[in-house]
Amino acid sequence: MRAHNDMATASAVRQPDDGSDGEVLAVAAQVLTHLADPTRLSLIRLLAGGEQDVGTLTAQVAASRSSVSQHLGRLRLAGLVSSHREGRRMLYRVTSGHLVALADQAFGYAEHLVRAVPDHHRHPSV
Repeated sequence: MRAHNDMATASAVRQPDDGSDGEVLAVAAQVLTHLADPTRLSLIRLLAGGEQDVGTLTAQVAASRSSVSQHLGRLRLAGLVSSHREGRRMLYRVTSGHLVALADQAFGYAEHLVRAVPDHHRHPSV
């Protein structure tokens, strides 16, 4: 609890120094808006494992190929994923490890709300 209180105190004392905090907050809110969809959040988490094409991603999410393509297009336009062509396939990858961490943290927090013992707290059987 002490660490939490120390963080709260540090947060309360910190003051914006140049007015840029508002811009950073606005961009952060935009990123969260783009991730505020189960399919897009899942795609970011899947792309954490490396580049994948639409067909491979579609096989791993509960959405049609068309829907996955549209979600990837939105993420690409937002700069959260990038793509490049390899032969006839378009490969997608996440643009920042920060996005992966954000998606993982959101998923982990949701697990706490939904499951009595979240998967990330389970110990493997030995």
